[in-house]
Amino acid sequence: MAAYILRRLLLIIPTLIGILTINFLIIQAAPGGPVEQTIAQLEGLSNSAVPGSSGGGDLTASQNNNDSSYRGGRGLDPRLVAEIEALYGFDKPAHERYFQMLGNYLTFDFGKSFYSDKSVIDLIIEKLPVSISLGLWTTLLTYLISVPLGIRKAVKDGSNFDVWSSTAIIIGYAIPNFLFAILLIVLFAGGSYFDWFPLRGLTSSNFDELSLLGKIGDYFWHITLPVFASVISSFATLTMLTKNSFLDEINKQYVLTARAKGLTEKSVLYGHVFRNAMLLIIAGMPAALIGIFFTGSMLIEVIFSLDGLGLLGYEAVINRDYPVIFGTLYIFTLIGLLMKLISDLMYVAVDPRIDFESREQ
Repeated sequence: MAAYILRRLLLIIPTLIGILTINFLIIQAAPGGPVEQTIAQLEGLSNSAVPGSSGGGDLTASQNNNDSSYRGGRGLDPRLVAEIEALYGFDKPAHERYFQMLGNYLTFDFGKSFYSDKSVIDLIIEKLPVSISLGLWTTLLTYLISVPLGIRKAVKDGSNFDVWSSTAIIIGYAIPNFLFAILLIVLFAGGSYFDWFPLRGLTSSNFDELSLLGKIGDYFWHITLPVFASVISSFATLTMLTKNSFLDEINKQYVLTARAKGLTEKSVLYGHVFRNAMLLIIAGMPAALIGIFFTGSMLIEVIFSLDGLGLLGYEAVINRDYPVIFGTLYIFTLIGLLMKLISDLMYVAVDPRIDFESREQ
């Protein structure tokens, strides 16, 4: 197993390089880079904000292959255009910037943001606790609700409980999480009815002045509505996956044999069916976790003013902040690959009969 883990870890390196290379090439064809935006701003052709110069000197994170003669810069002094190119690191050929980027990324040096006086890694570390808070609680509650509910639906397949719970699940699945978030705000955050929960942020302004219990209570007070909105849109798929997985196992021959031996339904379900049925659910855990952490929470972060990684990535794409785009992409990909490896190890923990190492020989 150790050899398999080592091979998977070594495989991460070319995978990361391949993903970064593909996205680097795509960026070359994307118009409206930071240099073009700055030139347009100087010529009065754009309403976007002028980027600050504090983070522009880092060449490692510059990704756009803009020509040195910008169409929008024909009315400007060529020396000024050259200074703007150098400011964002576009005064070097694309292949030099590409290899310089790869070398720096191996040491987790992602450069500085174009639009703030902070390094990309500092921005990620700053936003990470918010996304972790939202993602962990959402994932935990989703599995605590979906797995028992899916098992119950499989056992009671076709019953009244199965029918009305399926109706509730379909309704929850049909409502987007951002729409449900707005509904929660209207109902419980001072919209039109009750003013029970705060609308903005993860903590109160006087958080540092509170006692330990006060801080814990304040944290959960703020996180309740965002987590609830995220769970509603996440648990439906997992519930039905759990039900179908258990139904498939319940109808197999070994279950009939176990019942014929006189084992109780509880022993059959949790002693035999559970281990096999949970394999499929465990396989989907890394994808679900990454999706909740970095994509599914973006709109929730925007609606509830939670300054996390989802919001950071969205703003970076809008502003063409290439260091942040590629830095977050690198981190997300690395975490996703590691989570996939953890998923394989969980496979083996649940069912020791699975041997990935022998399959590769």
